[in-house]
Formats: sequence, C-alpha cells, structure tokens
Amino acid sequence: PHYAKMNEYVALALQQKALGQRVPFTVIDLQQNRIVGTTSFRDFDWNVRRVEIGYTWYAQSAQRTHINTNCKFLLLQHAFEVLQANSVILRTDILNLKSQKAIERIGAKRDGILRQDALRKDGSIRDTVMFSIVRDEWVDVKVHLNQLLIGK
Repeated sequence: PHYAKMNEYVALALQQKALGQRVPFTVIDLQQNRIVGTTSFRDFDWNVRRVEIGYTWYAQSAQRTHINTNCKFLLLQHAFEVLQANSVILRTDILNLKSQKAIERIGAKRDGILRQDALRKDGSIRDTVMFSIVRDEWVDVKVHLNQLLIGK
C-alpha cells in the first residue's frame, strides 16, 4: 500500500510538471546514496515574479539534518539568482509547529494566516501559515544559510 501511494504521488507530480504547474525535485542523501524526500517549485506568478517552495517532505532519517537547509539554500539561490524571483513563498499547516520552526530557521518571515484555507488528508479544514522571503532579504538569508551549513 505504501508504494501505491508513492506511485500516485509521483504520477501527480509529473502530471503537474507536464502542465507547467510544478517543478518537482527528488532529494537524495549523497552520503547514504538514497532518496530521502522531495520538494517542488509551484504556484508561479511571473507577473510579480513570485514562486512557492512546497510539496516538501523528508524521511524521518533526514529530518533535522543539514539536508533541509541545503535544499532550501539551493532552491532559494535558483529562485532569486537564476529565475530572478521577487519573492519566494512557503506555507504550512498551522498545526505543524516543526515545519513552522524550520521555515523560520532558514530566515523566512511569517506573513500571516489563511483561515480555513485547505483540506487535510483526513478531510478536516486547516488554517495555513504563510511565510516569504523577498529579493531584498536574499543576501542576508544567503549568508545565514551558509553559516548554518558550515556550523557557525
């Protein structure tokens, strides 16, 4: 059953990619040489040059490691320096305090809460906490992420 859900998840990601709605990435732990998660660019609005980082999840073995910090660094660097984004959005369930702390730890600012915004897997309606990093903040966030990655 676990593999069936994973196959559905990957099929949806590839379908959304084909429609230009999402750019999915596989997260690989190079030390272990194994897949430990996924993340994506999504919700593009090129009129204001905004992109969202989302659909992120990691195996428990990869949580609270350098992997999330490194992935966010690479995604943010690509968004600001290659795609020339003005802002990068991140969102999470109001109940997911671990994710909120991780997003704040990388330097994103909490923008607010979208109330009754989305369905959870169990069918309940969630509030969504929105975060962002804007172009003017990228230089400081980049320095901060580099410091986290080298252990300072």
